[in-house]
Amino acid sequence: MAAARTANPAQMIGLMKTANRQIKGGKPAGFGGQQPQKRSSVPQSSGGIKFGDDWKKCLELPPKDNRIRTSDVTSTKGNEFEDYCLKRELLMGIFEMGWEKPSPIQEESIPVALSGRDILARAKNGTGKSGAYLIPLLERIDLTKGHIQALVIVPTRELALQMSQISIQLSKHLGGVKVMATTGGTNLRDDILRLDETVHVVIATPGRILDLIKKGLAKVEKIQMMVMDEADKLLSQDFVAIIEDIIRFLPKNRQILLYSATFPISVQTFMNKHLQKPYEINLMEELTLKGITQYYAYVTERQKVHCLNTLFSRLQINQSIIFCNSTQRVELLAKKITQLGYSCFYIHAKMMQEYRNRVFHDFRNGLCRNLVCTDLFTRGIDIQAVNVVINFDFPKSAETYLHRIGRSGRFGHLGLAINLITSEDRHNLKSVEDQLVTDIKPIPGNIDKSLYVAEFHSVEHDDPDGGPTNAELEAA
Repeated sequence: MAAARTANPAQMIGLMKTANRQIKGGKPAGFGGQQPQKRSSVPQSSGGIKFGDDWKKCLELPPKDNRIRTSDVTSTKGNEFEDYCLKRELLMGIFEMGWEKPSPIQEESIPVALSGRDILARAKNGTGKSGAYLIPLLERIDLTKGHIQALVIVPTRELALQMSQISIQLSKHLGGVKVMATTGGTNLRDDILRLDETVHVVIATPGRILDLIKKGLAKVEKIQMMVMDEADKLLSQDFVAIIEDIIRFLPKNRQILLYSATFPISVQTFMNKHLQKPYEINLMEELTLKGITQYYAYVTERQKVHCLNTLFSRLQINQSIIFCNSTQRVELLAKKITQLGYSCFYIHAKMMQEYRNRVFHDFRNGLCRNLVCTDLFTRGIDIQAVNVVINFDFPKSAETYLHRIGRSGRFGHLGLAINLITSEDRHNLKSVEDQLVTDIKPIPGNIDKSLYVAEFHSVEHDDPDGGPTNAELEAA
């Protein structure tokens, strides 16, 4: 990975497009008529496709997602992934993920990250931040070198596992990129054995990677890229001291990329101390996702379970995530939901890691319709089938609320957020509305399915955003 600092990103896009047109035209882009240097040979998994073949016809693409998307992800400059001169094998992985075109955060971030420049990026939940850093990270891995070249730090174990899985899928045609996930609560011996072999990318929670570094097991002195996903959480009081310790072990010319939906003052302080002339991206003109419709139901504490039962019977739920404010309430509510006859899992931080992994895996694969959880699940968890989020307990802060409701309406799709509000929550509700500059409406007797169920949403009645029209919203 080159450590060079960048030129103007707009100039880079132009250069990339020019180079790509030369390649698409079948003419060598080398000097003096020489053939360009060949990349690594195409691995077996790509079917032995050679330069010049119509390689796109050989891809194993997932079913096309025809759901409506809002301008959170469609308001782009019109770039293509091929405009960034990425390795063909990486492009194959991108397209086989079902990623057709870059989202706004990916358009802004990918060319800058490829140049080696530090980035401070702010974008909404569910708009493609993971691809914005994983694509340039994987592109810059040098397979001739056997040391750790990139480190991705995330705040939760579930997010680490999710990011490692995406990395493995994106890089499956690259022919040998070794990705390792390491988190607290797992067997240290397994990590020791894994690090004894070649590892190019480590995706980790802060405490575990620092432990491995201090024990001399994770060699990070040659790392050239460090990514902090959910940076605001990583720089909170829970983790900031650990992050500072980790950075002391990294080389001085490393590249640092920060991504999050919210950036408190702690992020600004960290940026001034550790980032070198960072390229700042802010796609947060408004805070909440356009595709999420928000309602509240005014209830007493005793009415909450009955209200939830009514919602289950009236809503068309693909999958739902239900948030409580304590681990004890999570378990009690999950038991109640099961007694009502609905399929339900629960997850919280006090559970054994092995069981947490199983719940996360099974829910993501659609084995259960409803998941009750604490705020463990508010950070970066991407489950496309979730179209309803219910705050059984209203959160304490606007930031937590923003992350919770962002579990639905992923990647510009439609979703529903319903809040059960008691008299004690009234002032908090108003505060959240004011801070996020959003409108949480009283729940109507019947909720229009076109607001959150894909098959009921007609393309013909959409506004340019791809979201519901004002008339539809008012009718709901």
